[in-house]
Amino acid sequence: MNMHNLSPLDMFIEMAKHHVPQRQFTQFQGTFAEWKTLTKPEVIHTLGKWPKPVDPCAEKTSEWVDRGVIKRRYLLRVGNGMSVALQVNLPEGKTGKLPVIFCWSGHDGHGMHGKNAVMGNAGGAAVRASIDEYNFDYGHQMAEAGFATFSIDWIGCGELNDSGKYVHNYGRDWCNLYYLHATMFGMTSLSINLAHGKAATDFVLSLPEIDASKPGVMGLSGGGTMTVWTALTDARFKAAEIICYSDLWAMFGIKNVNYCGMQVAPGLYDLVDVPDLQGLLAPLPLLVDIGAYDECFKMPNAMECFHSAEKIYEAAGAKDLLYLNLFPDSHKWPANKSVEFFERYLNA
Repeated sequence: MNMHNLSPLDMFIEMAKHHVPQRQFTQFQGTFAEWKTLTKPEVIHTLGKWPKPVDPCAEKTSEWVDRGVIKRRYLLRVGNGMSVALQVNLPEGKTGKLPVIFCWSGHDGHGMHGKNAVMGNAGGAAVRASIDEYNFDYGHQMAEAGFATFSIDWIGCGELNDSGKYVHNYGRDWCNLYYLHATMFGMTSLSINLAHGKAATDFVLSLPEIDASKPGVMGLSGGGTMTVWTALTDARFKAAEIICYSDLWAMFGIKNVNYCGMQVAPGLYDLVDVPDLQGLLAPLPLLVDIGAYDECFKMPNAMECFHSAEKIYEAAGAKDLLYLNLFPDSHKWPANKSVEFFERYLNA
């Protein structure tokens, strides 16, 4: 008797069971340097076109002090017809050039909170709840610890969320809609967000308070996605912390459908898996946080991802630059290794 399947999801799950990415490191017969030289350009090519850079026309709109942290808000043009709100946090009373960390937001509250939660702007109950649940305000806490931090919203998030501006998305995820729109123009949400992040980085590194020689980048969940890609596409970053974004596409993406349009690019999984993306960062110092009770990126898959990335770092001669922080909690920022890690690599 023929076995017939009427579930498209089952079809994709079955495809993923037998899928081996073309550029998966474990299948490559050569050195790390040869693999990276071949693979990185192909991976970046999947992002599609990037928005062309424009004059930022930066405008500081406000400045205030919050719990020992100076907070500044800027408006910044990042492309034709597009601006972002950029926030910079500075430790009050600290002099000299400050080491700086780009703090990407995650996908909390369907993107509604964005940089406000990360930068510690708990102006409402919903943002406060998000901060409490995920320990989300690393952009504020790291500024309290002596670093300058900055953040913007990726498209669909925070001030760039269109839910309050348009009503015709029929309840669909803006991340997926923007991805569809972007691919119509030969772009991806990733290429757009990365271009915006690069424009923000260019501006922040020009500020007189900032040590432009050693920026770092960190982010939780969807912010972990953006951390990987930011470090992969911008060589200025000297250290990165990926918080709760370690897994395998076949599991969290295809099987559990726990991803959206801001994380993907056409043909990406045909080329590499998440461990390969992390491994392509070698020899960049990298701190990977994995929650033992993470309900989004479950520990067995997350640890398999880490150990695969570890093999790549070892092949690169950089095993000592990859750090695992397996902590006994859920999907959140553990905050127990970040200061030490970034002090080591941004203050040296």
